[in-house]
Amino acid sequence: MNEDNDNNTFVEEIEVAGKDLVDQVKQLVDEGNVRRLIIYKSDGDVLMEVPLTATVVVGGAMLVFAPLWAALGTAAAFLAKVKIEVVREKPKNDDEKSKIDIE
Repeated sequence: MNEDNDNNTFVEEIEVAGKDLVDQVKQLVDEGNVRRLIIYKSDGDVLMEVPLTATVVVGGAMLVFAPLWAALGTAAAFLAKVKIEVVREKPKNDDEKSKIDIE
């Protein structure tokens, strides 16, 4: 895992088989703490970058993602393996929040 430029996020990398790409991306979107997905082909070239906002994910606007699922499904048919870079929000630490409230 790497730190992203934003202090409130971190980066995780996942390798998946092309045939599992759509299901993996759907699962990541459902988790709700993902800010951005960057999907790389096996040669390292960027296939797709998907910025996610809390409003879209939490608001249930999954119809917005229908074209994404179609594009990913098409790409997955031609790719043996892909890497997904996941930029996530760091969980809020209750201890830090308590310290701020006390001060």
